[in-house]
Amino acid sequence: VQLQASGGGVVQAGGSLRLSCVAAGRTFSTYTMGWFRQAPGKEREFVSGIRWSGGSTYYADSVKGRFTISRDYAKNMVYLQMNSLKPEDTAVYYCAADRSGNYYRRPTEFDYWGQGTQVTVSS
Repeated sequence: VQLQASGGGVVQAGGSLRLSCVAAGRTFSTYTMGWFRQAPGKEREFVSGIRWSGGSTYYADSVKGRFTISRDYAKNMVYLQMNSLKPEDTAVYYCAADRSGNYYRRPTEFDYWGQGTQVTVSS
C-alpha cells in the first residue's frame, strides 16, 4: 500500500487549502482513510477520517465546520478541504489508512502512512 499526500503550502489566516492523497497498491473498499497532523514539538493528532465504503465522515472538534474530507472512489483519492485556516492549523499533514474500517482516531490504529505535506498558516 502506498499513500502520497500533496497540496500543502503557505496561506494567510482565513484562507483555504485542499490536500490530496492518492492511494495505491490494493482495493480500499473496506478501509478507513484518515488525515492527521503534527506540529513541531507536539504529538501527531487526528484531524478527520472517512470510511471508503459509504463515505461516512468524522472530525476532530478543532476542525469541525472548517474542514471537509471526501474521497473519489474511481480515482482512489482522498481530499481534505481546509477553510478558515488558523495559525494553529500549521503542521505537517499526513494521510493514513486503517484496514479495519473502524472510526479510529489514534495514530497507532492506522496501518499505512504517506509522507507528510507541510501546511503553514501565517497570521
